[in-house]
Amino acid sequence: MKNFYQGKSILITGAAGSIGQALIEKLLEFDPKVIRLFDNNENGLFYLRQKYSNDTAKKVRFLLGDIKNLNRLQYAFQGVDIVIHAASYKHVLECEYNPLDAVETNILGTANVIQAAIHQNVKKVIFTSSDKAANPSNTMGTTKLLAEKLMIAANEYGARTTVFSCCRFGNVVGTSGSVIPLFKKQILETHKLTITDPVMTRFMITQDTAIDLVLKAGILSEGGEIFIFKMPVVRIDDLADAMCSRYGDARKEIIGKKPGEKMYEEIMTEEEMSRAYEGQDMYVIFPQTKAIDYENYTGYAPVSQIKHSSELPVLSQQNILQLLDEAGI
Repeated sequence: MKNFYQGKSILITGAAGSIGQALIEKLLEFDPKVIRLFDNNENGLFYLRQKYSNDTAKKVRFLLGDIKNLNRLQYAFQGVDIVIHAASYKHVLECEYNPLDAVETNILGTANVIQAAIHQNVKKVIFTSSDKAANPSNTMGTTKLLAEKLMIAANEYGARTTVFSCCRFGNVVGTSGSVIPLFKKQILETHKLTITDPVMTRFMITQDTAIDLVLKAGILSEGGEIFIFKMPVVRIDDLADAMCSRYGDARKEIIGKKPGEKMYEEIMTEEEMSRAYEGQDMYVIFPQTKAIDYENYTGYAPVSQIKHSSELPVLSQQNILQLLDEAGI
């Protein structure tokens, strides 16, 4: 992996977010030529600048801007080899109440990333998507699905050399605004846990595993693939009990599903399964629009069955605690 990223110029959109910051740390281990940190979060970039104010700063650049501004992206992408597009609105409820903003950022912003990448001859673009893009029931998932479609279709745009691919995550353990930090805060401060539905299930992935998926996608991608790591399943009630066992007792209050929420999650549709291959640790959905050289996918076999999260075994409370330990929580 180091050989692929070493000496490359890499740009991360949404660099001040949880995934973006984890990507910076990992990529710096591979001795890139430069990492450009692109974000519209002024305070986030300010704190990143303080963090990388030592010798490492020679390899880090800080770019304040918004993916909704195509002209800003054109300048930012000049001389870049790899773009990791992680900027998005990711919260289901906020996107549900603010759909126009979700469209402008997640869809039109992604279209801008594609256009700038092609114009600036970026070699590869990796888009971080969500399992909520599979059979979406909410605005966030729908915008992520269309952003995926744009990324895949971009591989067919005329005389371009840029390769575009996607990664689908489940819920990344411990990222800002996710359920685990919320539960921890509620247990410690109010001794009350608000649970949407006890039997609701979710795919969970640690931040380190999510980063590995993005970086593997960068190496393997030939254009139009969707990469999905195999992920454990957690039942929300079990997660609540496990966290109470670690942080203290709390009274559980059932508040019902929020707008746009599903009882379970899916990683791919039946139609996608027909062109999906399975390896030891991940799935790859190949595009409908082009033939892929399977040389990079030795050991992969066609997917014969896909189950959604409510049909799969769930982690025990002990295994949930181990997952939290792996995530440093």
